[in-house]
Amino acid sequence: MLDLRKLRYFLMVAEELHFGRAALRLHLAQPPLTRQISALEAELGFKLFDRTSRTVTLTAQGRSFLPYARGVLEQVELAQVIAGKLAAGTAGQLTLGYVSSIALSDLFSQAIQAFAQRFPDVQLTLVECASGSLGAQVADGRLDVGLSRLLPQGKAVQALSLGEERLVAALSTDNPLASHAQVSLAQLSAYPLILFPADYGSGLNQSIEQLYRHHGQPLRPGPTGRQITSIIALVAAGQGVALVPQCTQSLMNKGVTYRPLVEVDACAQLLVLKPTESKSVLVDAFLSVMTQALHTR
Repeated sequence: MLDLRKLRYFLMVAEELHFGRAALRLHLAQPPLTRQISALEAELGFKLFDRTSRTVTLTAQGRSFLPYARGVLEQVELAQVIAGKLAAGTAGQLTLGYVSSIALSDLFSQAIQAFAQRFPDVQLTLVECASGSLGAQVADGRLDVGLSRLLPQGKAVQALSLGEERLVAALSTDNPLASHAQVSLAQLSAYPLILFPADYGSGLNQSIEQLYRHHGQPLRPGPTGRQITSIIALVAAGQGVALVPQCTQSLMNKGVTYRPLVEVDACAQLLVLKPTESKSVLVDAFLSVMTQALHTR
C-alpha cells in the first residue's frame, strides 16, 4: 500500500520542481526527502522525476501519475473532514417518518428547510407512515424520529408535544353548509364522515371520534381514504364531509370548501416521537430545529 506521506512529498516536489525548496516547505532536510522520493519510485516501478544538477522535471509517467496522487490525498482530506463532522454529530443520516396531514403544514416545510441549511452534510430521508405504525418504527430503529398525531404505546418511545392544530370542515361546494360562515358538529352529523380506515391507526381519527363523543353528537361513518389527499378527493366527489387539520386548506381542490368549526376544542395534536434511550446528536438537533420553527411561526 502506498505511503500517504511519500505521496505528499511527491506532490510538493512536483509543485516546486526543486528538491531544496520542497524540503524547506516540508520542514525537512533535503537528503531524507530525496531518499523518500527514490523509495516511492522503487515502489511504483518507474521514475517520477528527471534530475540534473540544475533542473528537476516530471517524467511522462510522473505527469500521468500526478492527478491520481493528488486525488488520493484530496479524498483523504475529505474523509478527515467528514469524520470530524460525524464525531461532532453534524453529518450522517436521519430518517424522518411523518403522517400525511402533517406534511401539508408550514411548520413541516420550514423545519425541513432549516435543518437542511444548518446540516448540509446530513442525508435526510422522509418516510410517510400511518400513525399506528409510526411509533413502532421509531421504537425498532427503522425511523430515527417521527411526526405523529397519535401517542405511542409502551415506554420505548418518548412523545414531545408541539401543540395543537385547529380542525376545519371540508365540504363539497354544493353542500348547503358550504354557504355558512362556520359550521357545528351537530350540523355535520347529518352527513357521512370520511375518515382514515379503522385499521390505519390514525391519530386524526382518534381526535375526531373523541370530539364527537365529547359533544354528544352521532358520527355517521362514510367512505375511507388512506391519505389526506384521498379524503379530500372523496369530499369533492360529494361522498361525505371531513374534519381535517387547518393546514389541509392548502389543497385547493376544485369542488371543496373549507369552513371553521364552532367548537373551540376542535383540534388535533402534533407530536414528535423519538426513542426514549436515544443519544443521537442529529435527533436532538432536529427536535431543536422543530421547536425553533414552531416559535417563529
